[in-house]
Amino acid sequence: MTKELTTLLEQPVTSKNRDDVIQQLNELIEERGKWMEQLSPPYSDEEMKLGNEIAKLNPKIQMKMQNLFTDLKTEMKQMQQQKKSQQFYTNPYKNVSTLDGTFLDRKN
Repeated sequence: MTKELTTLLEQPVTSKNRDDVIQQLNELIEERGKWMEQLSPPYSDEEMKLGNEIAKLNPKIQMKMQNLFTDLKTEMKQMQQQKKSQQFYTNPYKNVSTLDGTFLDRKN
């Protein structure tokens, strides 16, 4: 499952497939967690070997997941900025105060 996580994170993530990738990540992480809970000492040589491989892959997985999260946050900020810009173009005078710049011109 750790190797599946690694291969899933190595594929390019676009805005079109991001939801599917995140869903698959969540499923794999939950299933992996269940398997890890079932492990109990003493560990066999094979389990120790697998544990060492997993320990080596974990930092890479965490880094790639952090990059995915950062990309998602950046895209969300861009979407919010686009939304603000679109609202500004729709109603540019929404935030303008009506009291500023108003005066009466009187002739004596």
